[in-house]
Amino acid sequence: MITVSSQASLLSRAGFATSGGRFKDFEMSRPFKIKQSVFIALFDMAQTAVAPSVAIGVLYAALLAFGGVFDPASPTLIIMALLSWLLFRPGQKRGSALIPALVAVIANVVLRWSLLLSFLWLIAKLDLEPSPAVYGESVRVTWSVATPLVILLASYALQTLRYQFLIGATHTRSAVIAGYGAGGLKLARRLKRDQSMRLEVAGFFDDRSGSLRGTEPDVKILGSLSDLGAYVKQHRTDLIFVALPNREVQGVTELLDDLRDTTASIYYVPDSLEFDHIQPRSEQVQGIPVVAMSESPLYGFSGVNKRLTDFSLALFVLVMLQPLLLLVAATVKLCFGGPVFYRERRYGLDGREITVYKFRTATEGGQAMTPRQHRVGEFLRHLSLDALPMLFNVLQGKLSLVGPQPHLIGHSEEYRKLVKGYMVRHKMLPGITGLAQVNRRRSVARPHDLQANVEFDLNYLRHWSPLLDLKIMLLTVVNLFRIDTAAR
Repeated sequence: MITVSSQASLLSRAGFATSGGRFKDFEMSRPFKIKQSVFIALFDMAQTAVAPSVAIGVLYAALLAFGGVFDPASPTLIIMALLSWLLFRPGQKRGSALIPALVAVIANVVLRWSLLLSFLWLIAKLDLEPSPAVYGESVRVTWSVATPLVILLASYALQTLRYQFLIGATHTRSAVIAGYGAGGLKLARRLKRDQSMRLEVAGFFDDRSGSLRGTEPDVKILGSLSDLGAYVKQHRTDLIFVALPNREVQGVTELLDDLRDTTASIYYVPDSLEFDHIQPRSEQVQGIPVVAMSESPLYGFSGVNKRLTDFSLALFVLVMLQPLLLLVAATVKLCFGGPVFYRERRYGLDGREITVYKFRTATEGGQAMTPRQHRVGEFLRHLSLDALPMLFNVLQGKLSLVGPQPHLIGHSEEYRKLVKGYMVRHKMLPGITGLAQVNRRRSVARPHDLQANVEFDLNYLRHWSPLLDLKIMLLTVVNLFRIDTAAR
């Protein structure tokens, strides 16, 4: 019986983002997964054709149902199929452990489909398409609503077949792990949970084998490192994972030399897995393998997607709230006098200095305020109306709608000495709202509060996804109307 969690797991292997842990990107590569059978490769190739095939098929069915001409050579059809392939092709997962897996799968499909519809609408509005096809409203609505649902169902069906094939038809491969440590233990337990890998870990080899026996009930110590070569030959082991720490370079070299007399495949598990990472992933630089240990999640299409989202939403909000902006500006001018805005120097992306704009909520020059001025200032801060001008910073690209809260430069220089990892939070554009704010962590008056805020920011970097941004924005709106929202 396939449960809801297994459904999410199946869809995640279809290329849709799901939840993952801190080390979710240190997975076996796609070539390793499909090496077992050519049929697995065919399943994966078929997955890339699901979205364009479904999009074309649903359009054809809608035209049959409501009347219309299906032209396979239509530029509209070609553009739609190409966009479907580009936006829905399987790729590296960028899930979030802060979002439920099945919710992330469905929301990811909806977001991608919404982006595809936006592109088609933009192409139509700008008349970029030669000889565009004209479809009736019933056809367009049916196609727009039904296609993402069918994509989900088709992907699920294909991955169910793939999963059942792996479980029932693929030969189980044997594996051992050289070195008993955090990285190797984590790998063994994840391989045990994921039956689709068809890998059975026989146990560990470590030079401390005598003292390690019985330390973990689910761990089997097979011997010392010197016993590994003979064991692999005798038991015809398929894979060896070398999980020795970097300080034992000489031991790794000697072990690899000893294993040259076997036919087992050998994989190295980086010792860096034992450290706390921000967006870990493996890359190649001029053919040399490297492991990212602290990196921004916004690179490539992810960065473009977040920037476009920030710009479009900030512009929309500024246009919609224009009367409110004018009202707040007039209130500030009449109540406090002097300039309407005030500027603050804060640290932005990569620790670069930026200027942030806000409405003034105090008198100029530190002059004493009247009770009325106090009430007006507290009201503006309570509803975060003083932060509305920060939307102009978002349009400039200096801030994001969601991200770690930017602190004053003087405070940042003080905080970086108090909290380990404080500056790492600047690997992301600072935001108007963030994970710390929606969890009611605005105050940094005490070291404990500051530490908690920084940990929220680092968790945001570890688990960033577009869906997490959307969740934070919705929670921010909800919090604005709560009576007990803490003032900054």
